[in-house]
Amino acid sequence: MTDAAELQRRTAQLLAAHPPANTDRIDFLKARFDAGLAWVHYPEGLGGLNAPRSLQVVVDAELEAVGAPDNDPRRNGIGLGMAAPTILKYGTEEQKQRYLRPLWVGEEVWCQLFSEPGAGSDLAALGTRAVREGDEWVVNGQKVWTSGAHNSRWAILIARTDPDVPKHAGITYFICDMTDPGVDVRPLRQITGEAEFNEVFLTDVRIPDDRRLGEVGDGWRVAQTTLNNERVAIGGMRLPREGGMIGPVSRTWRERPELRTQDLHQRLLKLWVDAEVARLTAERLRQQLVAGQPGPEGAGMKLAFARLNQEISGLEVELRGEEGLLYDDWTLRRPELVDFTGRDAGYRYLRSKGNSIEGGTSEVLLNIVAERVLGLPAEPRTDKDVAWKDLAR
Repeated sequence: MTDAAELQRRTAQLLAAHPPANTDRIDFLKARFDAGLAWVHYPEGLGGLNAPRSLQVVVDAELEAVGAPDNDPRRNGIGLGMAAPTILKYGTEEQKQRYLRPLWVGEEVWCQLFSEPGAGSDLAALGTRAVREGDEWVVNGQKVWTSGAHNSRWAILIARTDPDVPKHAGITYFICDMTDPGVDVRPLRQITGEAEFNEVFLTDVRIPDDRRLGEVGDGWRVAQTTLNNERVAIGGMRLPREGGMIGPVSRTWRERPELRTQDLHQRLLKLWVDAEVARLTAERLRQQLVAGQPGPEGAGMKLAFARLNQEISGLEVELRGEEGLLYDDWTLRRPELVDFTGRDAGYRYLRSKGNSIEGGTSEVLLNIVAERVLGLPAEPRTDKDVAWKDLAR
């Protein structure tokens, strides 16, 4: 079994053969992947060494100490956090070999074509259709809230392949080429003024059957792997103490004593403690992942993430007073990533409103926690055994 000493030895070999100062960034990342030091818990040949997931920090620390480049994970968060684990679990060997290396290196960015105008919170009610024609599927429909679609080469897509069975049973999971004819990406302007989200129209898009993940009609089960990993990726990211949204407001508190009041002091203390509890809970959740796939506990972390971001950003605006209302970056931009800490307080306040929607609404996640974590009775579902085509819309 690969241990920390072996990983340190392999990392030293990588650095000796490919000195970061003299090696092209992409070439270094490819060499790291091929050495099994990308995802150490992945199989050999797919960026890993079948090592314990907890040992990834050993490799990361060694490389960070010498200034080696990383794969800019925020730029391809959907690919790394959601598409990759789904491909690893359900993909064919050919699919794993084709997609995982350029995904991890960052040569190919991914997005997620799940939500629809009529199927957001009730995702299983989606209406995008995929009809088989020989070795291809012809897809028609509309997706919405697609982060980064304007920068993406590939998308993970779920579509309805059988309308005659209950809604959860007639869904199939695909990999969609965002450069194919019939894929139309349009920006959605947000309250922040920019357009990181998109709506995507699919018109007679042809997807080869070899880009299907999992069995026909089993897409909902495959999608659960994606959604569970999404919630962990959003709510369970690794942060240092005072990382994330609590950092800027804490710095302002220390550097601007003239802004302090007793009431704000008490609220800041409470939120600081809540943020630290959430950070440590996320660390425990990542340790649990060593033993297997993420479960419904990730929904709880994502819930906490959304609540904390909104409460902390609201406190920061109040603390700063009139200057907290300023937002000097009100332009229609098409950003590659969301930057919560490098922008104005006004931006953080506005952007955090979306945290309770993206990655599953807070209302849906509360149901998941209640039913699957706490074991409370499920809500009545009268449409559970009704064919999708017969559902009221």
